[in-house]
Amino acid sequence: MPTSQPTVQPTAAHARHAASDPRDVLARPLAATSLLDAVRDLHRDVERTGFPLEIDGIESARASRARLVDQLGEHLVPRLTELSAPAVVVVSGSTGAGKSTLVNSLVGSEVSTAGVLRPTTRRPVLVHNPLDAELLSHHPVLESVSVVADEQVPRGIALLDAPDLDSVLESNRESAHRLLEAADLWLFVTTAARYGDALPWKVLQGAVDRGASIAMVLNRVPSASLPTVRGDLLDRLRGHGLQGSPLFVVPDLGPHEGLLPAAVVAPIRRWLAMLAGPDRARTVIGRTLRGSLAALRPWVDELAEAVQAQADAAGAIAAVLDAAIEAPTAQASASIRGGAVADGAVRARWSELAVDSGPLGRVVRPSGRIRGSAREGRARVAAIAPLVEDLTRSAAATLTAAGAHTEAVLRAALTGPDAPEGGASVDAAWESATLRTGRRSAADQAARAWTAQGLRAVRAALTVGPAETSPDGIPRSRRDVAREVRRRSKAVNALGDEGLAAVALAAASGVREARDLLVDLIDSAGERAVDELRDDLVARVAGQVAVERAAVGEVLSDPDLAEDASSRLRLRLAVLKGLT
Repeated sequence: MPTSQPTVQPTAAHARHAASDPRDVLARPLAATSLLDAVRDLHRDVERTGFPLEIDGIESARASRARLVDQLGEHLVPRLTELSAPAVVVVSGSTGAGKSTLVNSLVGSEVSTAGVLRPTTRRPVLVHNPLDAELLSHHPVLESVSVVADEQVPRGIALLDAPDLDSVLESNRESAHRLLEAADLWLFVTTAARYGDALPWKVLQGAVDRGASIAMVLNRVPSASLPTVRGDLLDRLRGHGLQGSPLFVVPDLGPHEGLLPAAVVAPIRRWLAMLAGPDRARTVIGRTLRGSLAALRPWVDELAEAVQAQADAAGAIAAVLDAAIEAPTAQASASIRGGAVADGAVRARWSELAVDSGPLGRVVRPSGRIRGSAREGRARVAAIAPLVEDLTRSAAATLTAAGAHTEAVLRAALTGPDAPEGGASVDAAWESATLRTGRRSAADQAARAWTAQGLRAVRAALTVGPAETSPDGIPRSRRDVAREVRRRSKAVNALGDEGLAAVALAAASGVREARDLLVDLIDSAGERAVDELRDDLVARVAGQVAVERAAVGEVLSDPDLAEDASSRLRLRLAVLKGLT
């Protein structure tokens, strides 16, 4: 006999509220569209929520997210969609508690496999009245259970024989916990020998926290120990806030096979029959539903806090990375200004071109006069062309090296001893092969764009304005300006615009002799052109450093790491609070 009667009856106050408040989920068979939409929106956003960074508490956050997805998708959404569907009674418990035997005995036939071999219940079994088939047809739990229709099951309820909570198979354990999220009521089965196990009580406490309706079956109780065991179990129920839950006792029948005697399970069958009535079933459904909706608030709050922790960690990582690129930027700029681009092939090529017999040898006579005709200038341009290719390759190599150094610095910042929390996750997501390909491509483009600037800078330097001043700031006379125009014209005849551009680029790369030649050819305007080209290359190497930083930024641009990522969940929660 049950030691207590079910206590899930509606109060008079609730009855008045249900009749007057259209927002109440029990006010009509179908849930208010606004509440259902709010829960669906929340379900969608929780499903989309990810945790890219491995930081403290991440496993708990992912577990909470999975639990919330199950609760929303397996219970709340289907229940709000169709409140008139049968109440799902999940029969749950530990290994060997007798769940399948109990379900079979309640139905009066073997609908679920029972036996001594463990694990017994490999696939959950849902038993319902044939007339409830249509109402259950869209319930998501049907995707993972075997469905049996039996007329012995009262209309209005469906019995679900779940796998063992402590099954040796992880898949069974996961299935058991997921099915519990879909329950309108838990019929928890334990034994006189195992009712004190820690795991079931931990699971039960979780059910209490989310307002689930619970009944308990104490199975295989020796008559001699019944008073002691029942008293201790009642104390435990009270300690977990379950003092109003029905408790049914099944005596120890000794070794036996098949169904339990009808008289033994009669109290439970009568209780289920009473529960199956439309009003009582909806009362249980409503109680669990209200409890589940209330339990969502701290769960969503917890999830939003975890999302915010991800965003905060991403912000801290970004700050560390921004600080980390300061040194590579300064080092790369110093390298450019120190003549790194000129080292190697560029200097060797210049030496070949600048010997007395070379195309750049004796362009300017010892007297200062410029030697060369337009025809000679065209020949020199052709001879000097390989210098520009050397400059392009050397600049690209310098830019690539700056990028590689920056990558090494950034990775050290992400994974070193002082790395920010979550840095290793960002490093792992950084596809190095792809980034190196992108780096080379960006460096080549930047180098060619820089050498292309040589012609523009020289042409600007060759332009003499009427108000042009001398290096000391004193305005030049018309005669001086005319003399300068003639000299620059001769320089163009001697080397052509392209030749002068090559000399200017070589000077900007760090070849001192090229700078001296350009000054001899076009005076202080040549120095300005060289400085401009060098500054341009410094800016491009800084841009190459920025390319590496931007590559890491792609990892941090995940929407789940945005500063306002948690606000979407908090908005959904605010809407839900307003509706419940």
